[in-house]
Amino acid sequence: MQLRFYDTLTREKRPFEPIDANNVRMYACGPTVYDFAHIGNGRAAIVFDLLFRVLRHRYGADHVTYVRNITDVDDKINVRAARDYPGVPLNEAIRKVTEQTYRQYQDDVTALGCLPPTVQPRATEHIPEMRAIIERLVAGGFAYVAEDHVLFSPQAMNAADTVLPRYGALARRSLDEMIAGARVDVAPYKRDATDFVLWKPSKPDEPSWPSPAGITAPGRPGWHIECSAMAWKHLGERFDIHGGGIDLVFPHHENELAQTCCAFHADRMANFWMHNGFLQVESEKMSKSLGNFFTIRDLLADWPGEVLRLTMLKTHYRSPLDWTLKSAEESARILDDWYSAAGDATGGQPAAAAVEALSDDLNTAQMLATLHALRHQANASEKDRADFAATLRLLGFLSQTSAQWKGRKQQASGVDPARVESLIAERAAARGRKDFKESDRIRDELVAMGVVLKDGKGADGKPVTTWEMA
Repeated sequence: MQLRFYDTLTREKRPFEPIDANNVRMYACGPTVYDFAHIGNGRAAIVFDLLFRVLRHRYGADHVTYVRNITDVDDKINVRAARDYPGVPLNEAIRKVTEQTYRQYQDDVTALGCLPPTVQPRATEHIPEMRAIIERLVAGGFAYVAEDHVLFSPQAMNAADTVLPRYGALARRSLDEMIAGARVDVAPYKRDATDFVLWKPSKPDEPSWPSPAGITAPGRPGWHIECSAMAWKHLGERFDIHGGGIDLVFPHHENELAQTCCAFHADRMANFWMHNGFLQVESEKMSKSLGNFFTIRDLLADWPGEVLRLTMLKTHYRSPLDWTLKSAEESARILDDWYSAAGDATGGQPAAAAVEALSDDLNTAQMLATLHALRHQANASEKDRADFAATLRLLGFLSQTSAQWKGRKQQASGVDPARVESLIAERAAARGRKDFKESDRIRDELVAMGVVLKDGKGADGKPVTTWEMA
């Protein structure tokens, strides 16, 4: 079935045709490793993991290359390193911060059900590629040297009579709008207010590398050039999909596109630009000042990762997402049911209807409607149950057995399973001697503990009571 994705650059949903079906290539902006990732970062990780899974399903796991970078050179990292490791040489302190934070991020997104990307490059390991792109831009007249800085000129890009796109095309902004809203330094060495930094001199207490373009003073890269270099290194001059949060469209992705297209004299960097929408909490913008700023780690303390994943996927990736407690609770109930129905099923094939929904620009709303229909069919036959399970696993669910999922709930509740089983045995004995007052008392005690009892009959026809946490 035909894949169709929305392209931010062209503002249209169109058929996806990979440059090379044997090596479908996608890039998504990853974390700046200075602190725990917030849940907005978690949404991006989940969205592009789902895209990765869909592409793997369509083209084969060995034919998709997914690059998600790690930004490990940044002012915030330097501040954190100096704060947490006083007296330790700066480069050593920076490495400690980035390694620790990188591990935290990996643990968090793994808990969200995300597969490891094919490559996770570090910015600091791609300085030669950054210098090479900068040299190309200077030689082509798209960048210039001023006071040991190298700056990119959007004006020069737009003046070029070539196949290059116009600067501002991705964000759909004019130069005047970008002057007003750009996150750029106002500095006397800039020829124009929209010029942005490719390379800058390092202060004595900052990481540094040999500079490009004949600059003798050591320096360090600007933010935007890092992703251009890493994408080029691992995916080539042009690739299939570039992804990230909607907040990155301008200036980061606009500048990435400009740098790469000008360096390689191309009309495109990626054939598709895909962006997930903003996330808010209980209908308010997430903010530390409002007390509603949550990291992935914060929510994982209260919810299994699959609950967070499902809550994120209920909303189409391009739409704003409102994170609410009610929605998370609903997701937990749905997953309880899914695990009960199919947690231990094996084999099977993902349902064509679910794959078709995802093929239409990751239409998760339609996908969930399909899942509910599949759930109703799951009891009809072992094949239906297996296909339902296979569909859920394609989406990143059912990573545990039913027993593990149930045990997780029991553990989180703080309830002692042995105590519950003992009370159930006492209740059965009371019912056997027709002491219904005592039986009801025990049942009420269990209910107060959050235990839900299910009375039924075993294969031998004898009464059997099972239980789970509410």
